[in-house]
Amino acid sequence: MMNDANPGRRDPRRALRGLLLGLLYFGAVSAFGGGVLGVFVNGGGVPLDYLEGSPFTSFVGPGLILGIVVGGTQLLAAVTVQRRMPAGLLCSVAAGFGMLIWIFVELAVIREYSVLQTIYFALGGLELLAVFGLLGLVSALVPEPAPDAASRDL
Repeated sequence: MMNDANPGRRDPRRALRGLLLGLLYFGAVSAFGGGVLGVFVNGGGVPLDYLEGSPFTSFVGPGLILGIVVGGTQLLAAVTVQRRMPAGLLCSVAAGFGMLIWIFVELAVIREYSVLQTIYFALGGLELLAVFGLLGLVSALVPEPAPDAASRDL
């Protein structure tokens, strides 16, 4: 889709939507993978000591939450955005905040740091930033159309 304000230039919203879709699908696949490791491989090499003092005695519970809740919201958001459903951006906000909450709770429960937590925290933040850009709340991501182009849309 070309940008009316600047013929020959692609619409930045299209690129932002593609970025959001990529982030959401990546979040879904990796959360499902982490969930499988938690449920079937007892944490996939993460020491069980990390759960000491938490309500969990194994990684099955956290794995189910990660796979179903976090992965499920990421996938739901990706599908609704891809299908251009009205709830797509709302689902994306829920998925982005869900990822941030998952990381906050994980840090509070296990009290151990991994670079993966930084990566997934950034993922949730980037998802939110992309949504805000698509909504026009972050003007640096999606520039205002030229005045003559805006008047043609009315």
